[in-house]
Amino acid sequence: MPEHSRPGLGIVLILSAGLLLSTQDALAKTLSASYPLLLVVWFRYLSQNLVMAALFAPRLGWGLLRTQRPLLQLARGLSLVGVTLLFYAGLRYIPLGEATAVIFLAPLVVVVLSVLWLKEAISRGVWLSMAGSMLGVLLIVRPGGELFTPAALLPLAAACCFGLYQLLTRRLSTTDHPATSNFLTALIGTLCASLALPWTWQTPQPADLLMMVALGTLAMSGHMLLTHAYRYASAASLAPFTYGQILTATLIGALVFDHLPGAWAVLGMAVIILSGAALAWSQRRPARTPL
Repeated sequence: MPEHSRPGLGIVLILSAGLLLSTQDALAKTLSASYPLLLVVWFRYLSQNLVMAALFAPRLGWGLLRTQRPLLQLARGLSLVGVTLLFYAGLRYIPLGEATAVIFLAPLVVVVLSVLWLKEAISRGVWLSMAGSMLGVLLIVRPGGELFTPAALLPLAAACCFGLYQLLTRRLSTTDHPATSNFLTALIGTLCASLALPWTWQTPQPADLLMMVALGTLAMSGHMLLTHAYRYASAASLAPFTYGQILTATLIGALVFDHLPGAWAVLGMAVIILSGAALAWSQRRPARTPL
């Protein structure tokens, strides 16, 4: 049960988180068109580290770096670096709304990894949800459509990395402080991207520098809102509203990048949203007989 049952507030928080994260993705899409991708990623993680250090270091001190599972933290950090690189790269070629819809396959990746890693059984409802989500992706990047290019694999690969990241987050939540996990993940991202700085450095314009700093701030704020949302409402009741990020990403894509998704893409997004909501509902109910 949530710490304080206020579902309305939980819904507002999770919708606000989706808006912040969609805005961050739009900034990344804009910046990666003018700057090297790894430079944008470096600024994204560095700014997040600096903001988190300012917020949490005075209270936690060196405890902000203390972890009981260093190898899992390393794997979690590397998986999010993979998400960021693949998704930002995909945004160079794929519209924001469609790319966001594809990365929402991550909950299904979590289910598959739970079967392979944790040996959990999958019910018929979950199999149907997985099939529906894959159908949604095929509708968005349908053969013969303008999005049916190798670049469509980038957000799909990002979804796989994001699923691994979510599963590792679940495992680490029982041992490490959330602030520690998020700080170490950003630190790993900063260090990885720093390796490429000698070849990717390009002094940003003042306005672009502000946007690069905003990347990490928006990402951290969005995830903090997500965390607080689950204090006020259950994960099952909030699950359908997490897909509001697809809608906000589509709206921002239309307003900022002048891209309106076609009918097939809209249908694919709707199928992914419905399949994801069905997956959340099936996990909320008692397990049925597995296949």
